[in-house]
Amino acid sequence: MSIPVALRPDYDAVRLRQLARRSKDAPQTRRLLALAVIYEGGLRTQAAEIGGVSLQTVRDWVLRFNAHGPDGLLDGKAPGQPSILSDAHRQRLSEMIESGPIPAVHGVVRWRLADLMQWLWEEYRIRISKQTLSRELRSLSFRKLSARPRHHARSDAAVAAFKKTSPRVWRRSRPTRPGRPIEIWFADEARIGQKNKITRRWAKRGTRPSAPRDLRTASAYIFGAICPAQGKAAGLVLPRCTTEAMSLHLAEISQAVAPGAHAVLLLDQAGWHVSRKLKVPPNITLVPLPAMAPELNPVENIWQFIRENWISNRIFTSYTDILDHCCAAWNKLIDQPWTIMSIGLREWAHQ
Repeated sequence: MSIPVALRPDYDAVRLRQLARRSKDAPQTRRLLALAVIYEGGLRTQAAEIGGVSLQTVRDWVLRFNAHGPDGLLDGKAPGQPSILSDAHRQRLSEMIESGPIPAVHGVVRWRLADLMQWLWEEYRIRISKQTLSRELRSLSFRKLSARPRHHARSDAAVAAFKKTSPRVWRRSRPTRPGRPIEIWFADEARIGQKNKITRRWAKRGTRPSAPRDLRTASAYIFGAICPAQGKAAGLVLPRCTTEAMSLHLAEISQAVAPGAHAVLLLDQAGWHVSRKLKVPPNITLVPLPAMAPELNPVENIWQFIRENWISNRIFTSYTDILDHCCAAWNKLIDQPWTIMSIGLREWAHQ
């Protein structure tokens, strides 16, 4: 007959019952109460009856408790089958996804699971199912996301130089206006019309939900500007993009600038933004963004937010209906300064 394994001496029955009362894990509670009986001098058979297990299982509990304390009585996660991919495979797979496929070499312009499965087989002779590869990619924090448009002629060097040098330029301009704080604003325009967007929506897998779509051509433009650091905005809804319309928008922004402050307004190089006929208020300085780099302007993300939440999937019955919805959407945005700050703040501009 085997000798019972003694319990560790730094615990007693009272402490184990206290731990059992505080535990939120039912199996651990049952095991703690069973071992408490042994601490009180009870038989191992009694402990097995309380735990509803065999004597051998009680012995296993004692060994786990002696080695790891109360945490040793928690159920561990089953190890399962070893992963097909090693850390080296995962690292190489991440590099392939981030660099993207080479159409002339891989024959595709974007990676699909089937393409990555084929690549793993050709490179490492590893057979892996689509479901397993999908889990592996998700564990590596990869998701299938919509790509952001980028102009093919954009100069990355010009964008980097603008991010690096422009904040220092408008910070140096502050001594020329003593006592006048600088506000950083971004401005852009969005066309809203009866040819409306259809956004993604929740639906059952395997189905394709429908949404109303209009082919008429009435439209208007939202002239919008935001000051992310202050969480404020200024906008107008106008029939077309012209120099006169932009002058009206600048006057609206001028009124939103804090008294005594000076606004640095960043905007793209559209013709109505750089026209010599543009009437620029004295408390605004226009700073053109690099050409073909709309991603530097957070108002582009504001348009996406407004379309996806308040404008898309609608039928506009008339031009007046378009104006009403544009004004309502912009007023909703103004009422949410935290949204303006969340979407609009940029480290390179505000630091």
